Amino acid sequence: MNAQIRKLIVAAAATASIVAPGLGAHAQPAPARNVVLVHGAFADGSGWRGVYDQLTARGYRVTVVQNPLTSLADDVAATRRALARQDGPTILVGHSWGGTVITEAGADAKVVGLVYVSALSPDAGETTSEQYTGFSAPEFVIDVQADGHGYVNLARFKSGFAADASDADAAFMRDSQVPIAMSVFGTKLTQAAWRTRPSWAVIATDDKAFDVRMLHKMARRIGADVTEVKASHAVFMTQPKAVADVIDRAAREAGARSR
Repeated sequence: MNAQIRKLIVAAAATASIVAPGLGAHAQPAPARNVVLVHGAFADGSGWRGVYDQLTARGYRVTVVQNPLTSLADDVAATRRALARQDGPTILVGHSWGGTVITEAGADAKVVGLVYVSALSPDAGETTSEQYTGFSAPEFVIDVQADGHGYVNLARFKSGFAADASDADAAFMRDSQVPIAMSVFGTKLTQAAWRTRPSWAVIATDDKAFDVRMLHKMARRIGADVTEVKASHAVFMTQPKAVADVIDRAAREAGARSR
């Protein structure tokens, strides 16, 4: 009888290990395999191509949002449509103005982590423009059209936005700009996803669009894991491996760091 009992105990233990593997005290959550990339002002999703190539080569399912840049609500809606297509835990990534967008849209249940790439991160009740208070203005001029949409001045585009890009790439970015409705910078956010999601921040140390001190202040406030990269504001395009490495780390660590 004792031998039979021992056999039953061994069988039960083996069954439990098969049914519920990895449930021990040291089990690690499965990494997120979906990534949604959100571009910022004056750019479009094509700038993410290098990051996309890096991440898909590592086995991630990557979706690139094309923001209309017509209002915060419109950009958030575009991002939510992309999130609705994801099949599981997702890392949401924003560059520049895209940081404001992911802050508002990132409360989606599928989002397990946020990555800010030289990006803005207002709080609920704040506007994007408030983040600039006390810091240096961008080292470029925005030409505002009669309809309220803005473009980066052509003569200052490379030096202020993409100094480390090749002349050819900077010229293409300059001439394919997507104008942004300037009113977006005065729109208050209704929620801040970084309050309930772990965050990572890539800070471009040669950013001329944002005061680097401002980027560090925002990163500290949201409790982000910070990585500095020597690059211009166009770091999402000019340093794709460095950016992809941070997204990759976020995907692997997000479950363990969830709040």
